[in-house]
Order: sequence, then structure tokens, then C-alpha cells
Amino acid sequence: MLFSLLTLAVGVTLLVVAGDVFVKGAVGLAENLGISPLIIGLTVVAFGTSAPELFTSIQAALSGAPGLAVGNVVGSNIANVLLVLGVPALIHPIVSDGVGLRRNLIAMLVTTAVFMWMLSGGVISRIEGAALFAGLCAFIAWQTRDALTGAVPADHDFHDDVGEAPHDRKRIVFYLLVGLIGLPVAAQLTVAGAVGIAESFGVSDAVIGLTIVAIGTSLPELATSLAAALKRHSTVALGNIVGSNIFNIACIMGLTALITPIAVDQRIVSIDMWVMLAAACVLALLGFLRISSGKLMGSAMLAGFAAYIATVF
Repeated sequence: MLFSLLTLAVGVTLLVVAGDVFVKGAVGLAENLGISPLIIGLTVVAFGTSAPELFTSIQAALSGAPGLAVGNVVGSNIANVLLVLGVPALIHPIVSDGVGLRRNLIAMLVTTAVFMWMLSGGVISRIEGAALFAGLCAFIAWQTRDALTGAVPADHDFHDDVGEAPHDRKRIVFYLLVGLIGLPVAAQLTVAGAVGIAESFGVSDAVIGLTIVAIGTSLPELATSLAAALKRHSTVALGNIVGSNIFNIACIMGLTALITPIAVDQRIVSIDMWVMLAAACVLALLGFLRISSGKLMGSAMLAGFAAYIATVF
């Protein structure tokens, strides 16, 4: 039990570190190649920040722990709203008036509904995985077109999230290698530790994916949202969560299912996907009604998240 906990802790920590290094290396390479900041933000940064969850889900599915793969995505989307939005709201009110936010909220709700329909079938097939990923590509193309035409101007510099990227060729290669080697190793450790804990507690791997792993892989989003709240960039925090929820489903679940079909734990169909939908609806209401989320709302979200984690176990 103790060994499994240590393995999981090391795995999740390495996931966060390797993912951060990989994103910085990829951004540095893209900037050296002369790719526009707009395209880098919508593609390189977006895909790179999803790398920890992606590697974990793929490793879990290939290791015979599909519940962990699906639980990671469903649990992360729940944690993104109730935890990642709840904590910053305690620091600074989250104002829901970002540029293009309502459109992205609609995309998130549609993606969530389609994902739930796929989950209810009991297995996410390769065709369904391809459909999810194709939808993501269409969404990115839509975002890019609107930003290029000025319909939805970019109001956020991705460097605020990524930090300083390397531009020396040797450093870029080093960063990319560390990320490409560290991410699969971290994913293996995370999955091994999570499965070991599940066996020790006598629970399914889906339960561990929904809770410990989901929270661990949501830490980068939490750090970004906290930083945005401290800088009083409240709309950035909300926009990041919406984008992360879309990518979790369309990118992570889409690519994972493309590699291998994923069996869905019945618990997720009966309970957890509905909690995910409820969290998405809360986020949508905040955005559409432009409700400011302050300490009271943040406390309610955190209390709801704590209650959900308690019911899972």
C-alpha cells in the first residue's frame, strides 16, 4: 500500500514536471520556426498542456485499466469546475465576461453531451474516438479562423501560462527529450501506483481515476487559475477551464480510443458522468448569466467537490 502511494506520488509529480518542460520545449521550437503566437497558443500549448492526462489515459487503457483512463477524464472535468474554479474564487471574484466565452461554453456542453452518449454505450470505439478528435480539429480551426479575421480577438498571452520558453537549439532538444522520455515513464508509474491503491482498498481503478489521479493531473490547471486570480485576470481562469474540459474529452479520450477501444465502468455511466454534466451546467450558467463567483460561490463549489469525493469512496 505504502509503495503504491509513493509510486503514484512520484508518477504524478513527474507528469507535471515533464509536461511543463515538454510544453516549454515545444513552444520554443515553434517560435524558432516562426509560427505565429496565435497558432502556438491554440495548438502547441493546448495539446502540450493535455500531455500528462493523455499519456496517463493511453497507458491505463493499454495496461488493462480502462476505468482509470475514463475516470481520469471524467474526474478531471469535475475537478476543473469545482476545485480549479472554486479555489481561485476564494482569492478574487471570477467574472464571466471573457471574449468568445459563451461560444466556447456551447462547444463544451455539446462535447460533454456527445461524450455522455458514447459512455452510455459501455464502450468507446475507435470510430467514436476518431469522431471526438475530428470535432476537436474543427473547433481549433473555427477558433483560428475567428481570431485571424478579428471576429474574436485574442486577449490573453499564452506566455502567462507557459512561462519563458527556451530558444537555444540544444536547450530545446533537451527539453523535448526530457518531456518525451519523462511523460511515458511518469504515466507508467502513475498507472501502476493507482492500480496498486485500488487493489489495496478493494475498489475499482475507475474510482482512483476519478479522484486521486484526476486531482493530480488537474494541478497544472489549478496553478494557472491561481496565478490568474492573483493577477486579477479572472476571465483567464474561467476560459482556461472551459478549454481544458473540451480538450480532456475530445483530445485525450479521442486519441486514447483511437489507439484501443475503451470499456466504460458502469459506475461512471450511472453516477459520475451526470456529476460531470452538472458541473458543466454550473460553469455554463456562470458564463451565460455573467454571474460573478466570489467567496460564497467558491466555498459552495469546494464543499460540493468534497462531498462528491466522499461519495466516491
